[in-house]
Amino acid sequence: MAIQTVSTTPFDDQKPGTSGLRKQVPTFQKANYLENFVQSTFNSLADYQGKTLVLGGDGRYFNRPAIQTILKMAAANGVGKTLVGQGGILSTPAASCLIRKYDAFGGLILSASHNPGGPEGDFGVKYNVSNGGPAPEKVTSAIFENTKSISEYKIVEADDVDLDTLGKTQLGEMTVEVVDAVADYADLMEKLFDFGKIRQLLKGDFSMCMDSLHAVTGPYARAIFEQMLGAKAGTVTNGEPLEDFGGGHPDPNLVYAHDLVETMFSSSAPDFGAASDGDGDRNMILGNNFFVNPSDSLALIAANATLVPGYKNGLSGVARSMPTSQAVDRVAEKLDIDCYETPTGWKFFGNLLDADKITICGEESFGTGSNHVREKDGLWAVLFWLNILAERQQSVEEIVTEHWKTYGRNFYSRHDYEGVDSAKANELMAGLRSQLSDLPGQPLGDYTVDYADDFSYTDPIDGSVSDKQGIRIGFTDGSRMVFRLSGTGTQGATLRLYLESYEPDEAKHSLDPQEALKPLIVLADEVAKIQALTGRDQPTVIT
Repeated sequence: MAIQTVSTTPFDDQKPGTSGLRKQVPTFQKANYLENFVQSTFNSLADYQGKTLVLGGDGRYFNRPAIQTILKMAAANGVGKTLVGQGGILSTPAASCLIRKYDAFGGLILSASHNPGGPEGDFGVKYNVSNGGPAPEKVTSAIFENTKSISEYKIVEADDVDLDTLGKTQLGEMTVEVVDAVADYADLMEKLFDFGKIRQLLKGDFSMCMDSLHAVTGPYARAIFEQMLGAKAGTVTNGEPLEDFGGGHPDPNLVYAHDLVETMFSSSAPDFGAASDGDGDRNMILGNNFFVNPSDSLALIAANATLVPGYKNGLSGVARSMPTSQAVDRVAEKLDIDCYETPTGWKFFGNLLDADKITICGEESFGTGSNHVREKDGLWAVLFWLNILAERQQSVEEIVTEHWKTYGRNFYSRHDYEGVDSAKANELMAGLRSQLSDLPGQPLGDYTVDYADDFSYTDPIDGSVSDKQGIRIGFTDGSRMVFRLSGTGTQGATLRLYLESYEPDEAKHSLDPQEALKPLIVLADEVAKIQALTGRDQPTVIT
């Protein structure tokens, strides 16, 4: 089987972000675009020849042809073995699980997470390192530098591999093993959670709905909930992974998971509802006519962790991304454990997890996880909630409101302005930065500024520094607002505004979050000139 060396020229837009390289499908279909990035990844790595690579994706459009290309390039570059999910499918947390279980040198995950799919939709590639987590900045920077000078790539001349039949085949000197995409992940979940108690819960009057949004978790959810745990057939909805996610937007929030929201806020709502995203690493939790804010979900998981077998001995610590509400901080204080505040991006949790500084971590963007893998994990969060519900025998709403009674309520909301003109978005952020040094001690509306900064993080394990991670304006009463530009989209910029206000008074806990936060919402527009600069008088999505 001959190895070809193909001449190529660099592209100028192959810099990976915190979630890998994401572009629209037609960009990835350009001659040599995918090949350049994959070859640059191999060129940037050392001592991988003869070792194992994990490969799979969320099933979106272009997933299968991209896998065939990557397999042939891996064989040409000396990879010893590639584990690929059956049908080319692997959820992101399942890929992390495989990397860790089989001591792979790393993995290539094909996904654009919660972004839409289809021929004109989005596609992405990211490299995960040997701990199962996203590549750190030093690795992604090395890949990018190589894309700027690449002149050739290697690929074997071979027929496509059968991705649908389990078993081993040879591709040149490399073994390709098509593996059950679900089995190893499901086995790990069974070790962490009390499947017996959850099974008893689901056998009773308790009802649930799991919406997989026609994305990757469908096969996982059906295997775990309907087969292993005995939930009735049909518990998993939209469970068939489709290349265009059924024309939907696979983002588990109150806007895009509209079918689930309609079900859970109806007169015949189930007791429990959940959704996950394109690649299976995010989650949304709902009770009967009740939404659980992701920041509250993280805090509740931490507060109830010892009810779950895999965490019965307690937590070494917790961590949250900077924009995530400070609800989990209050749990950590009561448990007398450390709470770390990191930039957005799951890779920042990796060093803390590897050093056993933390056990559970999460982001406000519907991502929670633990030390079981090195990615956020949507179905893990759903199982955690089911385990808590089975132990406490209360409704979702009762568990959340009792938590607020104990810790107080952190009213919290994220306002997303999607597809904003990039120049205007950068002008807005620059205007905010120009004010920061003058704000502390100054009155703003009914508030007094306590601090104002552009968040910087020094990793406590390796000492690396990450600057300009989001503008924070905190007030003397504990309220705060945070402004960030997100790097997860492929068109324009997404401005994210995070608003938080702590309320210890139980009598006020039933307020609608948008009403409770209204003074901060108005103030944020005045300070940042959101409407004036973006032309938007409303966010695209409110969570």
